[in-house]
Amino acid sequence: MTLSAVAMLAAGLIAVHPEGNPGARLLTVEEAVRQSTRSVYPERVKLWWDADSQLTREEPKAARPDWTLPEGNPPEIVYGETVSRNEFGGSKWVIPSPDGSLLAVYRKDQSAVGTFPLFDITTRTGSTDEIRYPMAGMPSEKLAICICRTDGTIVSELQVSDFDEERYLTNPTWSPDGKYLFVQVLDRAQHHMKLNMYRVSDGAFVRTILSEQNDAWVEPLDPLYFLKDSWNFLYRTDNRDGYRNLYLCDTLGVIARVTPCSADVAYVANDGRYVYYTSAEVSPIENHLFRVQVKGRRVGEPERLTWESGWHEIDMAPDCSKFIDRYSSLNVPGVTVVKNASGEVINHILDAIDPLDEYAQCRVELGSVRSADNRYDNYYRLFYPRDYDPSKKYPLIVYVYGGPHSQMVSNKWLGDIRMWEMLMAQKGYFVYVQDNRGTQNRGAAFEKAINRQCGVAETEDQLAGLSALLDRIPAIDRGRIGVHGWSYGGFMALTLATARPDIFKVTVAGGPVIDWKWYEVMYGERYMDTPQTNPEGFEATSLLPKAANLGGRVLICQGVLDDTVVWQHSLNFIQKCIEAEKPVDFFAYPREKHNMEGRARVHLHEKITDYFETYL
Repeated sequence: MTLSAVAMLAAGLIAVHPEGNPGARLLTVEEAVRQSTRSVYPERVKLWWDADSQLTREEPKAARPDWTLPEGNPPEIVYGETVSRNEFGGSKWVIPSPDGSLLAVYRKDQSAVGTFPLFDITTRTGSTDEIRYPMAGMPSEKLAICICRTDGTIVSELQVSDFDEERYLTNPTWSPDGKYLFVQVLDRAQHHMKLNMYRVSDGAFVRTILSEQNDAWVEPLDPLYFLKDSWNFLYRTDNRDGYRNLYLCDTLGVIARVTPCSADVAYVANDGRYVYYTSAEVSPIENHLFRVQVKGRRVGEPERLTWESGWHEIDMAPDCSKFIDRYSSLNVPGVTVVKNASGEVINHILDAIDPLDEYAQCRVELGSVRSADNRYDNYYRLFYPRDYDPSKKYPLIVYVYGGPHSQMVSNKWLGDIRMWEMLMAQKGYFVYVQDNRGTQNRGAAFEKAINRQCGVAETEDQLAGLSALLDRIPAIDRGRIGVHGWSYGGFMALTLATARPDIFKVTVAGGPVIDWKWYEVMYGERYMDTPQTNPEGFEATSLLPKAANLGGRVLICQGVLDDTVVWQHSLNFIQKCIEAEKPVDFFAYPREKHNMEGRARVHLHEKITDYFETYL
């Protein structure tokens, strides 16, 4: 092992992207955020599979739904619209049967759900748009699933009797013959789930196939994946062995694990003989394709099909005879190939060029640091300032998200870069991004470390990573450290700033959660329970009493039409800052929702950039 390799290992470094093109042009905010003139992200070839498993460059056009839904009584009762605020992996609220003759349609009764006013500036005298927003611990929507003909005639309603009326009905899946519907029924507290089978003709309950229970939470994210030409199906859960694995089941509840690995996996496809899946078992920051042979109840040994280092995105042909493999790594902008079912390359489509070849490039490190409890490796990426000189001092920006279902760092091109980070590095900043306990792809224990106390383990891990970074790199100016995040990241940025005002001189928080009692039921209660059942947790994580701890400069940005994190959060925090005589800057985007788009997004990042340039 070389001396440099030993040094990298000691520092937790995995890979390094070197500084390059000194004196070349710098990114603009517009290029970094909007890419209106030229993309500064690697080229991506648009390819799809047609029904005959042949490659095509024409995106398949989805047929317009030829159906009519039952009429409800809006806004209280609606059919076929978003339920559970898109949680539990759902995005389809009308699910056709295999032959298309029947529809499983969600019915949502939100008559008991409270409203929240969003202000509309476009009307002559101003007006409010009242949205239904169920807050933690308050009345929620009531769901049903109806079986309908395509003309909107209701055939039956599933006779669900488990738990209370505010239960969740998740991931409905039709049986291969279209005579049954399988539904994962979850209690409102999200501690107990039953996979139930219902008869379509009259909605009658047939049986509970299996159930899950967990004192932290149960989160069903997948439908059932039936094996081709079989009634056996694949079921994914992290509640049996501590990792999100695939299990082979039958309709009587006989179950066997298909993916025997201590890592999270995701289903890709099956052809009745092989099950294809991606897995984090090689590394939590890499994604690779595997297959395993299934014969009846017998499961073979997994075969790895992607061997190139990095993160692989897989698009399997309908007949599973081949797949498109798009992959990149820290120093590889992107490769697109077609491989056969055994993983052999049969068509090399693209080697993407470095889209930053005309720009000054900063050193990027991909590495790991121990979690605060010393049980896990947390992964990070670090951008060095342009023309880095270790004898000089440079400011540092910590960009943070840290919430569930997120992974900010992976072995993709430049560590899964947000181009704004390169922009700030070109301007002379270190930029540090780290995942922490509570994020995804690391198993149940890692993810559920945040149970009933959002922000606690995450903050401990972020501070542990920052401490290790400061010890390793003396060139970071300890008097010029800032933090920035959006949404859950906004919550984390303010949590860090109020926990350690001695460290963070500048804070920029966008759309931040301030107090979990104002966040919606489905997400908030999963991680925090309710204000009634977990008053200590809600009190400990609320940022309202911590406003008085702020030091340095603070900027909060939010869309006035934000229907995800309603601006009751920001406004109440600002009021607490006023009462505590803490200077805080606030910028509202009058016509934007939670995530800024178009010109507003550019404006936002110009403001964020200028704020750090001015005060850090």
